[in-house]
Amino acid sequence: MFQRVTIRVADLAASERFYDTVLPTLGIDRAGSELAIGQQDGDHPVTRDVHFGFRARSRAEVDEFWRAGTGAGYEDDGAPGPRPQYTDDYYGSFLLDPDGNSAEAVHHSAMRGEGTIDHLWIRVADVDASKRFYADIAAHAGFRLVDEVPARARFAAEHGGSFTLLAGRPTENLHMTFRGSVSGVRVDPDGNRVEIVS
Repeated sequence: MFQRVTIRVADLAASERFYDTVLPTLGIDRAGSELAIGQQDGDHPVTRDVHFGFRARSRAEVDEFWRAGTGAGYEDDGAPGPRPQYTDDYYGSFLLDPDGNSAEAVHHSAMRGEGTIDHLWIRVADVDASKRFYADIAAHAGFRLVDEVPARARFAAEHGGSFTLLAGRPTENLHMTFRGSVSGVRVDPDGNRVEIVS
């Protein structure tokens, strides 16, 4: 679903150390993943308030992700364990990256497809406005609205991967790239860049 998800960071070396510490526990090589990390600059401020769910092949990998991160001194955002509020067999662990973004290792039976990112959670000022924006893009980028309740809407691709729009302080300075039937760049209602490449 995601061709690339780009974040800008305050300290490139510190963020690379974080992701290069935790992602290998999931068998993920950051350089070959959908996650791209770039140094902030005058045109690209730091990305804030985004949540990444990285695919784990087992519960043991979820545990190791958290152990490696907390063992290296990174901030715990949720110890390994079941999260039945999402699905019956959902198992995750959570850390905060150096810029305060949430990084999760997740394992559950509903994971499909390929790629390293299982899901993103994006906070938005107005769920309905953001839902309309992403529904318009969905027809060209291979995903669709699959679930909505007040203050939340989830889009998913047929072959795996999803992102959820949640009411709250908006995610800032995120750049998502999808493969699709047309090419172009648009800006969502909260100022995040959404790109489709054919």
